[in-house]
Amino acid sequence: MINPIVKTIELPDGRTITLETGKLAKQADGAVMLRMGNTMLLATVCAAKDAVPGTDFMPLQVEYKEKYSAFGRYPGGFTKREGKASDYEILTCRLVDRALRPLFPDNYHAEVYVNITLFSADGVDMPDALAGLAASAALAVSDIPFGGPISEVRVARIDGKFAINPTFEELEKADMDLMVAATYDNIMMVEGEMKEVSEIDLLEAMKAAHEAIKVQCKAQMELTEEVGKAVKREYCHEVNDEDLRKAVNEACYSKAYAIAEAGNRDKHAREDAFNAIRDEFKAQFTEEELEEKGDLIDKYYHDVEKAAMRRCILDEGKRLDGRKTTEIRPIWCEIGYLPGPHGSAIFTRGETQSLSTVTLGTKLDEKIVDDVLDQRRERFLLHYNFPPFSTGEARAQRGVGRREIGHGHLAWRALKGQIPAEYPYCVRIVSDILESNGSSSMATVCAGTLALMDAGVPINKPVSGIAMGLIKNAGEDKFAVLSDILGDEDHLGDMDFKVTGTKDGITATQMDIKVDGLSFDILEKALNQAKEGRMHILGKITECIPAPHDDLKPHAPRIEALTIPKEFIGAVIGPGGKIIQGMQEETGATITIEEADGVGKIQIAGTNKKSIDDAIRIIKGIVAVPEVGEVYTGKIRSVMPYGAFVEFLPGKDGLLHISEIDWKRLETIEEAGLKEGDEIQVKLLDIDPKTGKFKLSRKVLLPKPERAPKSEKAPKSENKEEKSETAE
Repeated sequence: MINPIVKTIELPDGRTITLETGKLAKQADGAVMLRMGNTMLLATVCAAKDAVPGTDFMPLQVEYKEKYSAFGRYPGGFTKREGKASDYEILTCRLVDRALRPLFPDNYHAEVYVNITLFSADGVDMPDALAGLAASAALAVSDIPFGGPISEVRVARIDGKFAINPTFEELEKADMDLMVAATYDNIMMVEGEMKEVSEIDLLEAMKAAHEAIKVQCKAQMELTEEVGKAVKREYCHEVNDEDLRKAVNEACYSKAYAIAEAGNRDKHAREDAFNAIRDEFKAQFTEEELEEKGDLIDKYYHDVEKAAMRRCILDEGKRLDGRKTTEIRPIWCEIGYLPGPHGSAIFTRGETQSLSTVTLGTKLDEKIVDDVLDQRRERFLLHYNFPPFSTGEARAQRGVGRREIGHGHLAWRALKGQIPAEYPYCVRIVSDILESNGSSSMATVCAGTLALMDAGVPINKPVSGIAMGLIKNAGEDKFAVLSDILGDEDHLGDMDFKVTGTKDGITATQMDIKVDGLSFDILEKALNQAKEGRMHILGKITECIPAPHDDLKPHAPRIEALTIPKEFIGAVIGPGGKIIQGMQEETGATITIEEADGVGKIQIAGTNKKSIDDAIRIIKGIVAVPEVGEVYTGKIRSVMPYGAFVEFLPGKDGLLHISEIDWKRLETIEEAGLKEGDEIQVKLLDIDPKTGKFKLSRKVLLPKPERAPKSEKAPKSENKEEKSETAE
């Protein structure tokens, strides 16, 4: 009998989380089964014993997978088995990866694989909020070197109060949805969306999350002690040459500092100048010596360049491109650049540029989401593309990467709350990054706002975004918060803090911290400085287009909405969809119908008014109740010897008897000159109460001929014929 080690964590609302190890997946370096209610996640971690020669980075791979069987469901598709990771699974991987990666030792380069699998779910508790805790616990019970533990929690504000790890149902009522990762001492990662909240509210949410995380980190520390993994494995993944490091620093630091101090705004010229310093130092070595020392020189010079850039900012307040710490790069915008899309815009900030388009669609264009615990339709889509040429790289573009999905999701969260709930269109934004040197995701938010307004989408408020950076050396009190960071300032700095919002508050945020000891005072300064930058950028957006266009582009689809009684839905659709398909073919409009709130809701879309009006007329005819005495314009469907069948309302045919065609007597139907497809006006005379058949008349709508004078009696034979006709 196996006796696993179990730790229990109590949440502020009384719910519990258990961490169990020693029972499952014992051949992994670390394995923990996390349980909350009936939601169960297994996290495993395996690390190679040695690093691959030449590796100078942290080769961490995080995978998150949800089994459909966890919720008693079958996967879709023909194979009926789980396939590639969904966007939701990829986003959850990124949340865990970004929290774990900074805490591995800088000189640890062995491959590490973290796998988190959802094996059971109850549809109540949200598993993505538990994945970070499960992964960290697996590392805690292993001997893999790691500077944790960490944990992640979701914090939501519901009715003005913060809730930790709310349920699916509770989250629907929240005005703030924030995922926070932290160690016992410091915030490491933040990501979430809000309904225009203040900077103070965001800070308070982070503090509430950190208090809950401290409890979860403490439990993992105790678990580490109980399993006897407090001492981690020894490793040697780097061989350094301290004399060479000193030589590189002495020869290159002052030159690198001069380049940083010069403040060249041209990215490529600046890079060439930095590279020339390194190449000059390498020139003193032979080819044989460079084969042995070249990689170390590159590494040590990177450290020199980083130190020079950071020192220049801290001592002189001067950034690589010469800007002040609060200065935003030059911005220019243009709308309507592309004639084909329904809306388009260019947003350029410094050397970062997004060309964004908007496409308007109908209900048929909605995205169907079919995840394990999430089945819905999404009518606002945002896709972000980052081709290699945007940074001057000469390589092929191979599909959409995790970074593109993550950046696109952040921009989607920033903008989605500004699409009116009653807006009938499906909206798709595509952001293609044409240049990149610092926060293309925030350029996507700005370009997306411009493109929406160019398309005539009546957004609630414009949204802008900015990326903030931080420079803070360990052991020093001095620090610098940087507005609108460059790519190098992201790479060589200590923080990447993206904030989006309207004039009235924050709509989304994403933050990654790369240092320990970041206080809430620094975060508050960063948020306030970000607000100033956001307002500046928002001003540039509204200078370009102050409000959405009043009308759609001429080639954009028009949508009209109708509501019909529920009992008529089947009549509009017809058997096998025959009626609705026929209407679409006849009018050229796109028609969708669904039952909601006890009625039938219809959307009619078309590129011209006539097609929409024709479809509306047909639908109104279908749902109309025929009334005796009403006059209708009908179409002749068939001609018989005894009369014609006329469709006077869609799907409703009546008999126009030969005797009701004209006041004069007709011997044959051909005398009337009626043909199939002719449109004529008819009056509904009667509805048979037993059969429901309709009796129509045309002659009653025609002028009645005057009677002949009494002295001029008609021949008896004619009178008989008239009587016969009346009898008929």
